Amino acid sequence: METKKWKCKVCGYIHEGDKAPAECPLCKAPASEFEEVKAAKKGLNTSSNSYTMIYMIVIIVIVSLLLSIISGALKGRQMDNVKLDKKKQILSSLPAVDFSADAAAAYEQTIAKYLILDAKGNQVKDLNPVADFDYKPVEGEEFPIYVAKIDGQRKCIMPVNGAGLWGAIWGYVAVNEDRNTIYGVYFSHASETPGLGAEIVTPGFRDPFIGKHLLRDGKFASIAVMKSGQTADGMDQVDAISGGTITSKGVETMLATSLANYSAFLEQAATAAAEPAAEVVAPAENSMVEPENIGE
Repeated sequence: METKKWKCKVCGYIHEGDKAPAECPLCKAPASEFEEVKAAKKGLNTSSNSYTMIYMIVIIVIVSLLLSIISGALKGRQMDNVKLDKKKQILSSLPAVDFSADAAAAYEQTIAKYLILDAKGNQVKDLNPVADFDYKPVEGEEFPIYVAKIDGQRKCIMPVNGAGLWGAIWGYVAVNEDRNTIYGVYFSHASETPGLGAEIVTPGFRDPFIGKHLLRDGKFASIAVMKSGQTADGMDQVDAISGGTITSKGVETMLATSLANYSAFLEQAATAAAEPAAEVVAPAENSMVEPENIGE
C-alpha cells in the first residue's frame, strides 16, 4: 500500500505516514493544520511535443479522408465539365455555330462524324462523335478528325498542339470540303503573357486565318505567321501579334507540325480534282477517304 503524504498548511512541511503528526516538527503547528496530499491523476500531457504531433497527424488524416471523399463525389461532374469544354473548343473553330445556349446540344447537332485516320490519310475508324467522344487515338499512329455539317456543307476539324513562350498552346483548325481553305480556327494557351502572346485567343488574331489555304500546288504548305510587312514564299500568311513574336511563331510551328500529320488526307482532294475521269473501280477496304464521302 502506498504511503500517505501530509502537508503542513502553515509552513509547507511534508510528512509521510498513515496519519498526520501530532505537531509539525518545523513550525509546531498541531495535527489539525495538516492536509493529505492526494496523488495527481495520470493523464495526457497536452503541453508535450508528442501530444502536438499526434494531434496534427489525426487532423491531417481526417482532412485527407474528407477531401478524398469529396473528390470522388465530384469526379464525375469534373469529367463532364472537361468534356463540355472540349466540345466548346471544337465548336469555336466553326464561326457560324452559336453554342452559347447549350454547347452539348450544339455539338450533337453539328458534329456528324468522328473519324480516325492513319498517317497515309486512310480512314481506320468511323466513330460516333457523342458515344465515342472519350476515344483516345493512339499517339503517333492515329489522327482524329471531327466532321461538321454547316448549311449542308461539310467541314473537317483537326486538333493542333504546340508550345508558346511560357507553356502549351493548342487549338482546332476547320477546313472546307476542298480540304484546303480554312473555314475557321480556335486557339488557346496555358500561360502566355496577357496582352501579348495571350492574344492568340482573340478574333483579331484568329479571323485573318479564315480563307487562307493550307496547300500550294496541291501539296501541304501550312500557314506562315509573319511580322507585319514581311512575306513568306510558297505559303499563305497572317500577321503575327505585335510584341508576341515568340508565341506567334509557336502557332506557326504548331500548325506546320500538327497538320503535317494530315497532309496525305488534305492532299487527297487536290489529287482527285486534278485527275481526269477514269473507269470506276470499287474502293478497297480502309481506302483513302473520298471528299464526297466525308460526313455521309
